[in-house]
Amino acid sequence: MLDRSLKALSLILSYPSRELQQAMPEIGAVLDADARIAGDTRAALRSLAGDFAKADIYDLQERFVMLFDRSRTLSLNLFEHVHGESRDRGGAMVDLIETYRKGGFEPASSELPDHLPVLLEFLSLRPVAEAQETLADAAHILDAIGARLVRRESEYAAAFAALVQLSGVKADAEAVAAMLARPDDDPTDLTALDAVWEETEVTFGPDPNAGCPQVRDMLAAMDQPAFGAPPAPNPLNRSA
Repeated sequence: MLDRSLKALSLILSYPSRELQQAMPEIGAVLDADARIAGDTRAALRSLAGDFAKADIYDLQERFVMLFDRSRTLSLNLFEHVHGESRDRGGAMVDLIETYRKGGFEPASSELPDHLPVLLEFLSLRPVAEAQETLADAAHILDAIGARLVRRESEYAAAFAALVQLSGVKADAEAVAAMLARPDDDPTDLTALDAVWEETEVTFGPDPNAGCPQVRDMLAAMDQPAFGAPPAPNPLNRSA
């Protein structure tokens, strides 16, 4: 059975578009109906979805870029938080791509395979226990990103709180503290940003020229049956 909440969170954490704005009432309703998510978190998600639906699209896009594209400590590419720019990251990418392919999943996106919305879309198609185990492996990363977003008074923090709750575990406090010990990035430091782009020129998996899937297609896929059950993705190691 498809996990509509993971699909909805994948969409909320995707780059804002007008089509995504139009779909936000439905996305918010899916999350509001999920009893696995705490009541206060569902209330925060309702606020996030409502503001997303009404805000100026250019303001939404600028806010998204400043948070997730210009800050490595808030990166939605999860292996950034595990491996940084070490060679191990490339091997982990290859393993994750293979896991996707074994599950019959080919991301229609130019994003890297460890990009959180991509991973969430894959997990939304997997058995509940497998999806929960993978989220549990990443709980310390999700919790740390959420804490940084709380510091910045960003409503996106609610999405990360929901993901930790859907993992069914409490994030390892020591691992979270180790990640939070790293100073926050300055999103206005364009020199540092240029250096990051130079480091991440190589792409993995999908054709970088492929367009992102349309929101309406992703929403329609919420009602499609899941694929078969190959081995679960490699756990995300608890290293800063």
